[in-house]
Amino acid sequence: KPGLDASGLDTKLKEKHMTKIQYAVAAALALGASAAQAGITIPAGDWTIDIGGNVNAFATWHDTDTAAASVLGGTAGSVLPGAEDKAFNINTGLLPSAIGIGGKSRQNDLDVAFQFTFFPGVSADGIGGGAGDSAFGNNSLNIRQVYLTFGDKSWGTVKVGRDLGIFGSDAILSDMTLLGVGAGGAGSGNTTLGRIGTGYVYADWNAQISYASPNWNGFSFNVGIFDPWNSTVSTGATGLAATADSQPQYQGKVSYEWAGDVSGKVWLGAIYQDYQNADETQAWDIGGKVSVAGFEAVAYYYDGDALGTTGIGSNAHFTGGKGRDSDGWYLQGTYKLPTIGTKIGVAYGESKLDTASGEASAGNNLVKENQNWTIGVYHPLTKSLNLVAEYNDNESKAHSGLKNESKGVSLGAILFF
Repeated sequence: KPGLDASGLDTKLKEKHMTKIQYAVAAALALGASAAQAGITIPAGDWTIDIGGNVNAFATWHDTDTAAASVLGGTAGSVLPGAEDKAFNINTGLLPSAIGIGGKSRQNDLDVAFQFTFFPGVSADGIGGGAGDSAFGNNSLNIRQVYLTFGDKSWGTVKVGRDLGIFGSDAILSDMTLLGVGAGGAGSGNTTLGRIGTGYVYADWNAQISYASPNWNGFSFNVGIFDPWNSTVSTGATGLAATADSQPQYQGKVSYEWAGDVSGKVWLGAIYQDYQNADETQAWDIGGKVSVAGFEAVAYYYDGDALGTTGIGSNAHFTGGKGRDSDGWYLQGTYKLPTIGTKIGVAYGESKLDTASGEASAGNNLVKENQNWTIGVYHPLTKSLNLVAEYNDNESKAHSGLKNESKGVSLGAILFF
């Protein structure tokens, strides 16, 4: 993983987010707001080609103690003191704009499919962060998703390629800021951060070979081996960087869903990875959501060793390869107004990072805790177009006692096709 930029956000982290195939799921499950349930479908011989995606942009106003992104840890994972800073940006929200091209076919008693998704940004070159983008700049383009699948409804589906991870995926898909902005709205980059780092660790995009089981009366599971991540530790026990071991990263999840007047889902997940010269990453998470009569409640919690606070492996180790413990949670409640379909929501979450064994707290500006309050209104102007307004209140605390705060308002729109 690259280091954090001057505004305190990992640029690569900000430039990764959702999968095109999950857009309709996210709209239905996370917000209940309207979104196109299928893209443009084109028959092509034995294949059915689907083209779909979204376009979104938001105007954000933030008032921050220092750089707008300091709520997520500041430079090198530290909370930094600074003067008050007011910032304005127009950029993409948590769910990046995208166009996806996929295809599916039934061959030799197998369902086979492929997916490519392209994610363009709005801001010029991902620079700005309150100071304004540079003239003659270009927006960024990232290809975050490319995979194939094969399987059958009787025994499940195998996925080979690059896609969203398993661990923590339900947390971000259930986040109401998925169709909005959340934290990081006044920072630079291709997307904002929603509740990443203030309630859950980012599921991230990763090369994988994974398996999804059939649905057995509501029960299902997903398991996979993944390309292992390096950690942002400075040096390991031998003085070497804490790089990934020769073994894969392992992720898995078991879920149960039910329908009816009171519908919902619960899930339990886990992740494991070994490193050279450093403590292993191991973590688990649990979550659930329940919907009834227009109301929906979401609860989520995770706990890990050498896991990190934002992305997997971020700030996860201390010099000597010693792992830092972390945990986090969020609660969210939404209500969909009858007839007009407007969804109103409020959510609170926090993520905590402990110092490692032997690591001093006094004078240590390493982030200790991130907190976020979000109030959002999501209105379906048409079946494809949603108008969004959000208020976010963020706070970041260091082990040294330093503290930064950021408050912001975001207004914008997201169109699915």
